[in-house]
Formats: sequence, structure tokens, C-alpha cells
Amino acid sequence: MSSSLIVIENAYVVTVTGDEYPDGHIVIEGDRITAVGAGPAPVAGGERIDARGCLATPGLVNSHHHLYQWASQGLAADNTLFEWLVASYRVWAKMDAEVVAGAASAGLGWLAKSGCTTSTDHHYVFPKGRGDLFAAEIEAARELGVRFQPCRGSMDRGASHGGLPPDEVVEDIDTIMSETSAAIDRYHDASFGSMLRISVAPCSPFSVTKDLLVRSAELARDKGVRLHTHLAETLDEEEHTLQQFGMTPTEYMDSIGWLGPDVWLAHCVHLHDTDVKRLAETGTGTAHCPSSNARLGAGIARVSALLEAGAAVGLGVDGAASAEMVPLAGEIRQAMYFQRAKHGPTALTVRQALEMATMGGARCLGRQDEIGSLEPGKLADIALWRVDGFHAAVDDPVVAFGYGATPPLARLLVGGRTVVQDDTLVTVPQDEVGRRGAAAHRRLMTLAEEVL
Repeated sequence: MSSSLIVIENAYVVTVTGDEYPDGHIVIEGDRITAVGAGPAPVAGGERIDARGCLATPGLVNSHHHLYQWASQGLAADNTLFEWLVASYRVWAKMDAEVVAGAASAGLGWLAKSGCTTSTDHHYVFPKGRGDLFAAEIEAARELGVRFQPCRGSMDRGASHGGLPPDEVVEDIDTIMSETSAAIDRYHDASFGSMLRISVAPCSPFSVTKDLLVRSAELARDKGVRLHTHLAETLDEEEHTLQQFGMTPTEYMDSIGWLGPDVWLAHCVHLHDTDVKRLAETGTGTAHCPSSNARLGAGIARVSALLEAGAAVGLGVDGAASAEMVPLAGEIRQAMYFQRAKHGPTALTVRQALEMATMGGARCLGRQDEIGSLEPGKLADIALWRVDGFHAAVDDPVVAFGYGATPPLARLLVGGRTVVQDDTLVTVPQDEVGRRGAAAHRRLMTLAEEVL
């Protein structure tokens, strides 16, 4: 449990949704923020954190990830998405719960060290007889103390039925629906301040059947949980859906009821003007993963257009195997620079990019009333960044944070509990977390020797 009263003072406080306080305070009682403002805090006592020289932001929200991929970094380093997937699926087919546990521990620890207090995950590969992979990543998040919203993913369309994945990594639709329903019943906590929520996430239009998409949406809405999938990541995908369904990926998903305020989609790189408009008017969110899209040569998502249309856009690091060890805070800079490289220097400001990493991600996950900004009544998920030292050469602390190298993380609080202090994990020994990730990689590579 966190201390009953924590007071952060002398920080440059960025609320994201409102004012900024150059010399501000944040008061935390239990797991909630009770006051934010300028000058000294209006309360005495409690644990006092002198944040002089620090920028205070909401904890960052990672809106798309594949934690198991920590164990398969560096494969198919110069390939397109489809080529990379074909090469990787054979390796992923050999993973077990031990691999996932180590990969998730390292992946979530790395995220926390880059300011992430809430992360989703999209786990859609479930080889038969390999243990409880979903439970393994949930336990890793619980141990580290980060807020977690894993998606029970699925694939039911293997290569023998025209899909991309090999048949050994797909499941039959009845198993998928049963396991997904059971995961929601076992783990989903809808209460305010929940540390664990579940979403439903068929993998992508080219690896699942229409029946699975429709039944997954019905299940999610019956259970009151959110929907997630990949969409419009590459031109190959658009060619595939045009050939199979006579529609673009967005049109196809719209036609089967897969757009709406309870849905967020990963990537959305190749959108037409009509797609942008439709995502905005239906309240559908987008998880933007700039480094992964660049690594795979997929393109640059139309983030500026989506924001201008009023759509919810969050940031994600995507799987570590398609964006090796990318820190979430670094995606703020990547998103900003990619939009500017394509559309000019006013295409995306640093404060817009920070909002994507916080409130945008919160909106994607349906948690905008709990996290994503520093306001009284919200959860005390807070990052303190050191913008003194070298970074003090920049007068605007938000510019110092968002441009160039990410500043050191002085403190990370999740519900008022310290998870990172002085750039070091404190909930679990940092060196141990790193060793777990390396061991997961070695184990997976040994299990996969026959296919490499």
C-alpha cells in the first residue's frame, strides 16, 4: 500500500488537460490526487518529495504491445511486416509460459523505466500444451506494480485456409470464445482504480475469419469490455482485404460492427480521408506505433489528420521484436518528428505528442476518467523527469523532455506507490528483471532451434 499522504513540491507540473505550473505541487492521498496547483502545497505532513529540477507529467500509457516478443528481438531485421511475420511465427510457435513470464517481466520493467504506468498487451499466439501464457504475463505485471490491460488475442485462420500464420499457432473458434470468456470472468476488474482489465482482440483481418470478428465483438459487448485489433498497417493488408472482401480494411471492419467508442485499433498507417472521418465520428481510437512502423518500412500514420478530425490517438511501442527495446517516452519524439518530416514543423507539437502518450492512450483504453492527466480525483499515476543538468539549457521543460534524448526518470508512481526511483526499478530488483528477459530469449531460441 502507498503512504496515506504524499506531497510533491517545486516541480514544473503539466496537467495535460489544463494549466501548467512552473513551480507547482501535487498532493496524493492514498491512490488518488487530491490537489494540483501553483506554489507550496496547502497541506502539512506526509511524505514530502522535493521535485526541484523535475518535470511532472501524468504516467505514460502504452496503448499497443506484444510482450512475448521481448524473447525474439533481432529476427528478420531488414524485412517487411509480412516477411517478418512469416519468419517469426515459426519461432513463436515454440514459446511456453516460462518464456512469456520472463519476456513480460523484462518488457514491463523496461516500460516502467520509460515512464509507463499503464500498459496494454496484445497476446494472440497460443501454441497448444505450452502452459497458461496469459496468466504468466498477468503475474509479471502484478509483481512489478504497473496497471495492466492485456488483450486476449486470437487467430483462427491458418495458412491452409488462406491466412498468414502457420496452422500450429491458430486455435479453433470454439476454443477461442471459451478461453476469452473465461479470461474475462477470471481477471477483469471494472472498478475505479483497477490494476487489471481485460480486452478482446482477434489478431488482424488477414489472420482471423469474419465469424471470429463478429463473435468476438458480441462477446466483448456482452461482457462490457473493450475491443482491439491491428488494422491498415501495410499496403499488403489493403490489397488483401480488397481482394477478399472488395473493401478497404476500415470499410470491412465498419461493415461488421467493429468501429465504435469501445474499440481501438493498432497502427492505422494507410487510411483514406473517408477512413479518418469514420474513425473520428464513431469514436474509434488508434494506437500509433511510429518506431515499429518505421522499422518494418510500413509507412507513417496520418496522426495529424486523425487529431484534427477529433479522433482519440494514443502511443504504443508495439512488440519488442519489431521495435527493439524502444522506450515509450521516446515514442513522443518519434511521433512528433515523423509527422513533421512529412507534413512540416507545425504538424505535431510536443504538447500534442505528450497528450497522445497520456490522455490519448487513456481514451483508447477507456480510462480517461481515471488516468491520463493530473487532476484532483484521478489516480496518482505520475512521472517525475529530471530536466536540470544538461537539460536545463532548454528553457521550456516540456521541450527539454520531448526533443532529443529522454531525461532521466527521477520517480514513477502508480496509484501513489513508487515503482521507479532514480531511474531504477524498486518493486522488483532491476538486474533480476533484465536477467529474466535474457533467459526468456535464450530459452525460446533453444526451443526453436529446429526451425531456425
